[in-house]
Amino acid sequence: MLLSDVVRTSAAVAATRSRLAKVRELAGLLGRLADPAEVEVVVAFLVGTPRQGRIGTGWRSLAALDVPPAAEPGLTVAEVDAALAAIAHTSGKGSTRRRAELLTGLLGRATAEEQRFLFRLLTGELRQGALEGVMVDGVAAATGVPAEAVRRAFMLAGRLPATARAALAGGEAALAEFRLELGRPIRPMLASPAESLEAALAEAGPCSVEYKLDGARIQVHRDGGEVAVFTRTLREITGSVPELVKLVRALPCRSVVLDGETLALNDNGRPRPFQETMSRFSRELGGLAPDVAEVGDVRELLLHPWFFDCLHADGADLLDAPLAERIDALRSVAGRHVIVGDREPDPAAAEAVLDAALAAGHEGVVVKSLAAPYAAGRRGRSWLKVKPVHTLDLVVLAAEWGHGRRTGYLSNLHLGARDPEGGAPIMVGKTFKGLTDELLAWQTTTFPEFETHRDSWTVYLRPELVVEIELDGVQVSPRYAGGVALRFARVLRYRPDKTPADADTIDAVRRLLPGH
Repeated sequence: MLLSDVVRTSAAVAATRSRLAKVRELAGLLGRLADPAEVEVVVAFLVGTPRQGRIGTGWRSLAALDVPPAAEPGLTVAEVDAALAAIAHTSGKGSTRRRAELLTGLLGRATAEEQRFLFRLLTGELRQGALEGVMVDGVAAATGVPAEAVRRAFMLAGRLPATARAALAGGEAALAEFRLELGRPIRPMLASPAESLEAALAEAGPCSVEYKLDGARIQVHRDGGEVAVFTRTLREITGSVPELVKLVRALPCRSVVLDGETLALNDNGRPRPFQETMSRFSRELGGLAPDVAEVGDVRELLLHPWFFDCLHADGADLLDAPLAERIDALRSVAGRHVIVGDREPDPAAAEAVLDAALAAGHEGVVVKSLAAPYAAGRRGRSWLKVKPVHTLDLVVLAAEWGHGRRTGYLSNLHLGARDPEGGAPIMVGKTFKGLTDELLAWQTTTFPEFETHRDSWTVYLRPELVVEIELDGVQVSPRYAGGVALRFARVLRYRPDKTPADADTIDAVRRLLPGH
């Protein structure tokens, strides 16, 4: 398949707000793929993440290349994939020059439109986490397979290109071959915000009410003596957390997959700041730990795990089992490392759990339906988080240069919510409140690495950085495309453990409108 076919489809998907139209465009392109080997490449390109991942080429090095475009399209997706693989494997002395040569050769065979696409692909500008959900529907439409079957296979495989290839090659039967595999992480189940504890209890029915910790999400796998630990974005961090490996290896089981959180505690048992926990992961998370406190050698900060779900135990997969059954398995395996909570509490007991969680320094509680299976990779209504303050995880779209004492620093942030239909993040407000001197310095140093362009006042960024924002609420506003604006927004912290696919949607923002 020609790259130009992919470029046209990408442009058509970006040009419409209709999810059905996006799915139709994607399905049409996938249906024309004759070579199974091309499926993974095309799907990876369309969701904005080449199979090679980061190839060591940034925005500045690409912008420095001035390559005349080809007059006619002739570049194939297989040729682009091979070129990116060659660039990714180029290292050592002279590698910068060699990568520039390979890029120049690739861009020289691309039309102007294809060059723009490749530039955006390689700089991450095409990467839209929400587009994965649209692609799942596109794969289903192209193959006639139920979307739920594609979604489940993606959940278990963790890789959408491989899932698409299986669906196109073997249909639903091929997708059914995907199983939970020890040592291969699956996408975590996510919670949706609830208006109040009372509303969450009414919606959930028979439920468990558990502490919501201000820690880092972990998924641990054990197969005999082998243990692997993964983050919420499925990155392996086993080498950074030896105390967790030792603890899991000592659990009373042969094999297990546990979902939970980990955090560092101070001497009186209260949680240390989130940034200190994340400092243990900063290398694996790309070094993005902008507001980590100076706490000495972070290796001295012991991490304590609390597990709240069991997905596999001693040969039995539990993904489809109700939470009530999974909790029983969890308690038999994890013992004192099970999250604090109450099963089927009455309203007074649930309120007591919330009060205790807040008193212990945690964020709030999560109310979970005891009847629900583990819906990996989805933010449904089976898990509902209750917190005393409104917070949103939003994408940083741009930053304005400061003035006064902030002159010379990138300050005022442009904030975007995720578009659930796979479009670009939708701007919902700006803020400079909550930015410490350390954060201002970090932003000014780091943001140019994500820059797409700038004007005299603003530096615009690829939608990659997620920041947690505290706010008093939202209001109707014609100023922004989403029709809403944040009220009294302030920066709590950056979230290097999250990707734009984990950001809150524009629908979640709108749900905070008064009377909604």
